[in-house]
Amino acid sequence: MQTAIVAGGCFWCLEAVFTSLQGVHAVKSGYTAGHTENPTYAQVCTGNTGHTEAVKIDFDENTISYAQLLDIFFATHNPTTLNRQGNDVGTQYRSGIYYLNAAQHAEAEAAIAATQAEHAAPIVTELQAASTFYPAESEHDDYFRLHPYQGYCQLVIAPKVLHAREEFAALWRQD
Repeated sequence: MQTAIVAGGCFWCLEAVFTSLQGVHAVKSGYTAGHTENPTYAQVCTGNTGHTEAVKIDFDENTISYAQLLDIFFATHNPTTLNRQGNDVGTQYRSGIYYLNAAQHAEAEAAIAATQAEHAAPIVTELQAASTFYPAESEHDDYFRLHPYQGYCQLVIAPKVLHAREEFAALWRQD
């Protein structure tokens, strides 16, 4: 079992995509790369804690690789917009990869370079060693699954999930 930590806008979007993949055993929304200990959602939303909304992904590397997770990560958010994903604006929505070891660091650098080759605009995804990951409050767990008809879920999350399902069908859970 391996762990990956990424941030690409609202953590509800990332959780909805990554929980749908074969080999992913758990996805937890939370906060990382900030300076406030034990931040709350309300604090992070102010943009004053330095944290970004992120997900911690526990996965079986024999079923899905870290490189595949990064491919999906880059395909499901815009890594060229600084501190913004769609209408979500602020430092808490920045793109980031938080590596846990030297191998992840190298794979993340390669993924950023490959993604840059596909974009005219610069990739602004931050790359740094993982720091403390603070789990988000329980009301954020399985948000899309529990609130599929909520407006944000319909307008923002559902299209991302559909796009990921179409592009990465071979990795999608069949259950």
